[in-house]
Amino acid sequence: MISSLNNSQDGMGNTVAATKRLARAMMVSAGAFSLILASCNSSNKQQQVLNLLTEISSADIREIMLSPGDDTLYTTITSSVGVSQPDALIIRGLESVVDINELIISTNLMRDEFRKQFHCPLVLWVNDEILRKLIWLAPDLKDWAASTIRFDAPNNQSVEQQPLTAFSYCPLVI
Repeated sequence: MISSLNNSQDGMGNTVAATKRLARAMMVSAGAFSLILASCNSSNKQQQVLNLLTEISSADIREIMLSPGDDTLYTTITSSVGVSQPDALIIRGLESVVDINELIISTNLMRDEFRKQFHCPLVLWVNDEILRKLIWLAPDLKDWAASTIRFDAPNNQSVEQQPLTAFSYCPLVI
């Protein structure tokens, strides 16, 4: 019981530390475009982190939740944001997008437009699967991001350091 309590406290401490890193990354990028990847496999934990983030940050943070039918990230964001840009944009729900491969590829192709159009940090919440797809399908976009801020890496294992396999990324087309 004590070890599980310590693990729970360590996990919460790691979550708080990672949230502070995220807030700092957003603050450093204030007024300019930057891509920040926040990795978490649990949507509940994502929400806890966002709640904590709004407590520790005074920034105007706008959250956009993607829907399964979204097909381009750029268009979805521009139509949601309108003319007044927040201090930071947080994009969630990538894992729910049906045509995620196409969305990632189109985002990679449009990456220069993000930098021209948005003058605030863009935080993409990704899970392990989406992170792997970004590495595989959009390496140029992925390279724009600083190191990924992880909120639930088991045993400090990084998805970016795991070996890539073709079966993980390319569906078999018959």
